Amino acid sequence: MVGFSGGNKYFFPGIAGPDIIDLSHWLGALITSYEIIGTKDTPVRALINLAASFIPRPRSAICVVDTQEGVAGVFCGTPEEAWSQAADLSAQVHIRWVDKPFQTVLSVMPLMYNEIWVGAKGMYKMEPVVADGGEVIIYAPHIHEFSVVHGKYIKQIGYHVRDYFVKQPGKFAGIPGGVLAHSTHLRGKGTYDPVNGIESPRIRVTLATGIPEAECKAVNLGYRDPAGIDVDEWISRQDENLLVVPRAGEFLYRLKKKE
Repeated sequence: MVGFSGGNKYFFPGIAGPDIIDLSHWLGALITSYEIIGTKDTPVRALINLAASFIPRPRSAICVVDTQEGVAGVFCGTPEEAWSQAADLSAQVHIRWVDKPFQTVLSVMPLMYNEIWVGAKGMYKMEPVVADGGEVIIYAPHIHEFSVVHGKYIKQIGYHVRDYFVKQPGKFAGIPGGVLAHSTHLRGKGTYDPVNGIESPRIRVTLATGIPEAECKAVNLGYRDPAGIDVDEWISRQDENLLVVPRAGEFLYRLKKKE
């Protein structure tokens, strides 16, 4: 999680080794997805740009901003310059602003998201507009895996808020930072009290996928039978408390700032 993708990110962590990948992802998780996503200048971006500055060759980039309607903009220059202009345009076309939070969000995931590792976008791109105590439902009957590559780790640690890991560092010392970051991105903001062992997520996260109920609950997520969800019916009863997102993961939703 860096804020806006692209630019030097294709160098670091793009083709970097696991240490850099884990470092950059965990740094973003420490700030939290809620705070960093859709933000241009972030500590993670500064880290990436610093790392790229050590490449002993000229660097150039072509940054393209796409929408469903086609290409919205093409920017050329150094990775820093081209990315900066592309990020400014992306903020205009890829972020949807709403007036107030929703109690329930149904994220309908496109088929290209074939596991929760990538389908988690249905949560963290919607998290900023979910009310405290609300719920994000990831609807994806075609998803049957948390992650083909990282599934073993995910089933070992589950999905938790950031402080669950930060306040128990020794317990998770052997888990890659990228996996810990994914866990917190999907579970969202919250608190953890190490004295009484109580974890208090800000919102609920429910999977309506092809992953069985027992597996969802084993990793600290809610479950809903996808067969019981009629997307068209949900769309028909949208109101100020319910939002249905047909192509979840494509746009970031954020609350308008109060004046």
